[in-house]
Amino acid sequence: MTPLDVAGYLIAGLMTAVALWRMPAALWGDEEDRRRRALWGCYAGFAAALWTKTRAVRIGLNDSPVTDLSVLIKHYTATIAILAILSYIVAIYGQYADAGDVPRHVRFARMIQQVAAKASVATLVLLTVLFFTVVDRSTPSDRFVADHAGQGGATLYMSVFYLYLGAASAVCAYQWALATAGAAQRHLRIGLGMMTFAMVIGVGYTVSRTLFLWVSVIDQPGEAFALKFDEVTEASQVALFAFFAIGASIPAFSNVRRRATLWRAQVKLHALWYELMAAFPDQPFDPPAPLLRELTRFGTPADLRVDRWAADIADAVEKLRHYVPDALLPAAEAAAMDGNAGRERSGPLADAYWIKAALSARTAGATAGKAAVVGTQHATDQDGEVAWLVRVAAAYRTVTPERARQVLESAAAPGAPATVTPVKEQEQQA
Repeated sequence: MTPLDVAGYLIAGLMTAVALWRMPAALWGDEEDRRRRALWGCYAGFAAALWTKTRAVRIGLNDSPVTDLSVLIKHYTATIAILAILSYIVAIYGQYADAGDVPRHVRFARMIQQVAAKASVATLVLLTVLFFTVVDRSTPSDRFVADHAGQGGATLYMSVFYLYLGAASAVCAYQWALATAGAAQRHLRIGLGMMTFAMVIGVGYTVSRTLFLWVSVIDQPGEAFALKFDEVTEASQVALFAFFAIGASIPAFSNVRRRATLWRAQVKLHALWYELMAAFPDQPFDPPAPLLRELTRFGTPADLRVDRWAADIADAVEKLRHYVPDALLPAAEAAAMDGNAGRERSGPLADAYWIKAALSARTAGATAGKAAVVGTQHATDQDGEVAWLVRVAAAYRTVTPERARQVLESAAAPGAPATVTPVKEQEQQA
């Protein structure tokens, strides 16, 4: 097995991995993910085409009752993949709702939309007719282009496919080059730049192979030269798909990091959220469940679930205000400062003391009354609020029920200052 054969297996595996990775979001994700379903179709189509190029699959299909079947299947799947990527180009770049002059890239995408499907169908039909009529398939071939160099029928057949492939590569390179120039985020520029470079390689690949085939009709090349040319251009195509697969995955990695952050936020918020929802069971959309069950509710996106939990916690705190006195806030702040806790830790810890003490008061049967004062807002947006609540939840796990009751008793004592006996003094007294 040659290094090129090994590279063929690796790139087919890489494209398959990308297709499997992106499949759940494309098929069952939110509306934005569904818009990228066409791009996933491109991954899947090219993965299938690349597997037909691997040595074992290629030889097995070429030796079947339909000679050189791998070539036809490869071109079928590649044509469908190209149609999918053109559909993606139209879906992403063909939308423009603003009034006034339509940008050039939008006009171009809409033009592609009008011809892409028809061109794909025409290519499939023409390839099928030429394959079974003019291509010499008297003996199976291992390297189709090298083995058929100088043959007019095979040259015409491959020229039809390369015209379609080259035109699609040029369209993608043009659109992604414009998108790269306008991308504001660094990871997006890198990904789009790699995809643009891949399509530039694709244009060079199709042009060079088409020229080679037509020159070979005029001047038959030597067998060694034809095989070497085939290997070099095949290596360039391996590089093409490597750049394409990696470049298309880079922007998605930011979503992976985002989802990982949301997953960690759910893990950290769950205990606090669960305890509050157990106190107010009518508040959440669904009854609170253990952490594992909550993490496997795939019907609700993670970002929406975290936002709901943050809103649920805020609503529960608002309800708890009616069961505690105003003095609970300074008492909780004093308790948080016990042990010379720094400002970064004392703020979340004070909120944690307040919530734990307020829950204790409500559980003990306190009657609802006027809403007590609470701390100031610590965030200006949803992400900031979630980040703050994660810190509060971490501090909440360190507050014992006994300590929370002491804070509540200190706040409820008539005329007593809003302070709590420090933990160190309690230990000394004990």
